[in-house]
Amino acid sequence: MTWILLSAAWLTAGCSAVDEDQSYCPTDDTQYQMEYELKLVTNMTTELKTELTTITELSVANALQTHLGDIFSDFAHDIDLSFYDTEGLMNNLYHKRDIINANQTSYSLSLPMRKYMHLGVANIIQNNVIELKGEEYSNTSMLLQADGDVLNSHTTGLFTARQPMEVLSGVDQTFNVHLYMANSAVALVLNPKGHEYTDMKVYGTGFAKQFNIKDSVYVFPEQSQLIIADKVDVDNDLLCYCSVNFPSHDAKTRAEAEETEEEKETLWQLKVYLTKTDGTITETVLDIKEPLKAGDLKIIKGELDDQGAVRPYDSKVGISITLDWHEGSIYDPDL
Repeated sequence: MTWILLSAAWLTAGCSAVDEDQSYCPTDDTQYQMEYELKLVTNMTTELKTELTTITELSVANALQTHLGDIFSDFAHDIDLSFYDTEGLMNNLYHKRDIINANQTSYSLSLPMRKYMHLGVANIIQNNVIELKGEEYSNTSMLLQADGDVLNSHTTGLFTARQPMEVLSGVDQTFNVHLYMANSAVALVLNPKGHEYTDMKVYGTGFAKQFNIKDSVYVFPEQSQLIIADKVDVDNDLLCYCSVNFPSHDAKTRAEAEETEEEKETLWQLKVYLTKTDGTITETVLDIKEPLKAGDLKIIKGELDDQGAVRPYDSKVGISITLDWHEGSIYDPDL
């Protein structure tokens, strides 16, 4: 558990740099402290222990845990803090960025006493496919995924927080702010069963493209992007591919009525393209009907058959296969 301590002495000097109304400036030496805690709430340990149990699979579990070491981590590299007006345009009254690279840090800030909506983001700078956008106003501040049909996986675990706060005059105050993980991961673990092939590509699709920070709401595109699942190096014959992305739809947001397993709607997919030794490509689409939630790791296991198709071990995972698939139809998800 990581604590990022932000100690703020709300000083009279320089107050007008933030707000020209001097009546908001403090008139005493009251101290205000903000304590930030990165809360890593994840099922990763449980998922690894539950799904990867044989001696061979345990080696894959170790490799996967190492691969995701910078994702499922409560260590903050950078932090972005904004304090917004709660009225009018709800514009950004004070904005601070910093490189932390440590468990604790402290700042001295100068802000007027008033009500604020405070938003915070951690680990955004080193994420190659996500940007913080619209931070000028609290209602538009978002984590936005890059455009494009096919994208690389997220490269950091993203954490966000939102908290209303009121700075009072003459009162010592402590504000506790929790930052929670906003992205998730998927792993496909396959037994090749001795089948030869020349290439394999794996993609995840059906995930959000945008996260509105103030409301903690995910936004989905009309057509889902493909997220590249990177190959994880393992020391045995098993294959492991892993993608890091935003969560999927929640089942409750897609269908309110009770459904049987057969009736449940597909929420996200894995697409596998295997090039056989004769040059033909087999496409396997795996349909997953359980939501992928923020902070979660989901492991899908299966094996390759004689046709180069993936056969999942979980009977709840749907499957469709296209033999002699031709490039040009790789991007057709509409989840």
